[in-house]
Amino acid sequence: MKRDYRNPRATEQYRAWLQSPETIPFSFVYGGKEYRGFSEACLAFIGKETVSEGEKESTVLSYALGERLKITLLLTHYPSHGATEWTVWFENPSSENSEVIEEPKTTLTLEGAFPVLKGILGDRVNFYKPYCTDLRGNTVEFSSDSGRATHINFPYFNLEYGDGGAMLAIGWAGTWKTKFTSDGETTVYTASAVNGLKAYLKPGEKIRTALFVFAPYTVRNEFYETNYWRDWFIRHNLPKADASGAALQPFSTCNLASDTGLPNSDGSISERYYTWKPTLEKMFAENVKVDFRWFDAGWYVRPDGGSEESRWWSTVGTWELDPVKWPGGTFRESTDYAREHGMKTLVWFEPERVTDPENLAKNFGYNTDWAIRVKGGTTVSNNIGDPDCFAWTVGRICKMLRENRVEMYREDNNCDAAALWKYLDRRDGENRVGMTECKLIDAHYRMWDEIIACTLSYGGCGFVDSCASGGGRNDLESMRRGVPILRSDSDRTTASLRLSMTSSFNRWIPFCGANTKEKKEQLALTGISDPYVWRASYLPILNVDSQFTQDPDQDFDILRFGLGEWARIKRYLLKEFYVLTPWHSEAERDSFTAYAFFDPESEEGVLLAFRGEDCAQSGVCLSLPFVQDENYALTDEDSGEEISAQGGFTISFEHPREAKLLWIKRA
Repeated sequence: MKRDYRNPRATEQYRAWLQSPETIPFSFVYGGKEYRGFSEACLAFIGKETVSEGEKESTVLSYALGERLKITLLLTHYPSHGATEWTVWFENPSSENSEVIEEPKTTLTLEGAFPVLKGILGDRVNFYKPYCTDLRGNTVEFSSDSGRATHINFPYFNLEYGDGGAMLAIGWAGTWKTKFTSDGETTVYTASAVNGLKAYLKPGEKIRTALFVFAPYTVRNEFYETNYWRDWFIRHNLPKADASGAALQPFSTCNLASDTGLPNSDGSISERYYTWKPTLEKMFAENVKVDFRWFDAGWYVRPDGGSEESRWWSTVGTWELDPVKWPGGTFRESTDYAREHGMKTLVWFEPERVTDPENLAKNFGYNTDWAIRVKGGTTVSNNIGDPDCFAWTVGRICKMLRENRVEMYREDNNCDAAALWKYLDRRDGENRVGMTECKLIDAHYRMWDEIIACTLSYGGCGFVDSCASGGGRNDLESMRRGVPILRSDSDRTTASLRLSMTSSFNRWIPFCGANTKEKKEQLALTGISDPYVWRASYLPILNVDSQFTQDPDQDFDILRFGLGEWARIKRYLLKEFYVLTPWHSEAERDSFTAYAFFDPESEEGVLLAFRGEDCAQSGVCLSLPFVQDENYALTDEDSGEEISAQGGFTISFEHPREAKLLWIKRA
């Protein structure tokens, strides 16, 4: 039976906010004066419009603050989960500059004893490490200042208090900060984005805040909380698969670049018009076909018109196929061939960074004024917040996608650009702090919307791949348009790190992927590919890492094993998720990791259990939180042995570094 996550009290709160907009938990400072909520005593009411779309209701409230500021609030409620979210726009409709806008933020005051804050840290340094903090008498703060929103820290939070709690999130791909304070009975949460915003609006300018999410739940139980969030995320946030509006389903990918026999520094820089077909033919012949061919960095011509052999990092920006590597229509031939055999194509871009702006201007129509750079600096940010730069960038990307019928757009971002945004704010003497970020992040969301519309127009995907040096852009607004094919660049290394990340990250972002090899380095061509690694890699996105023609020792049986087993369990990977053992870091290889995916409607699922490489114990005692008095059976995929899942049970392993897959079914 499907869980019922409705929360009548939360829906009543939403109605109360609509009835009394002055109580909506949002404030800002304008012209030196603070405004709390949306009070008609301070703001002139312009209009209200409510629209119901399926399982959500959205209300737009518009106000004026003098003649130089229009304020628009979008408030959306999801009755199926009691979740409410809001975004605010500020616009100057006049012919004069507005007053200065500062400190737009959300402030929620939440009543309940024993407040505990739970969540995970971000990618890179922290590798999605979880935390759990008793807030009684404490203050906890998080911030992100780099411009890549989910590196280091993570803008999703689980605040337990009283008999329930709330999931909280900030949807913004730039800078953000939060603060939690509590006396043990009352907890105050504040959240904002565009750190340090202090700017006036010129005539006609419009900026927006982050998306703020408040999703209260009614049962104080970590398994309930996890699956409440995952269910809301999947039902109301995942982008659609295609133009039909079909739900996004698990898929597999493979990059062919390691199978060319040519030097490859990273990406697809070694791929040529003559390298792809032998690989695809071998994949089809061996029955190891995937859903998407992954075409990564290095396919484009250099800004000076030359062909790049190795250093793709310093050559981005043209978004035009290298005619040496891909003469004529040869790349379109490769996508057509893949499509004819049931395989789609995704292509890598990096539109927020440019190299060699002078040659881009000379040869490709670029305007060097769009390049945000500091004299002597090596990083150059592409200012897509400028309307002309936006049109040039999106136009070139969509031209390449459309001409080659590329089904999925993959985006990377390999720089921390926030310092450059602030530099541009100061450069012309206006010192409108935050304006560059406001315009650029808003433009980025609109860019993805246009690219998705482009791919949909010829039968491609209704979503993009979200990447920023791995897991740097997994904010909620981005996740409504994209999915992280690689939840971290580091997830191309050890199986222990992969298991560590699944135990934490998948609680928050259900639709994600990792690599399928265990490697000493991220970019290594060789590595371990056995049942242990495959089973540690089973996620909604399966990224196959293999050589098909260049490795004479390639074991196609293990490839068929992994792809076949994943295909059998993938129907469960977006269902309920239960982590059954304590979280372990990558270095803790002397323990067990176990988690289960369970479909409460079909009353079936799958349990994956792993004995670490250095684990001395031979067995682990587990229990299934969703099993009460019902009689469930667990069937071992390898041995066929069946055990009862009622109460506690033990899974035994013959040796360290062993993985078990057990099917869960109600008896």
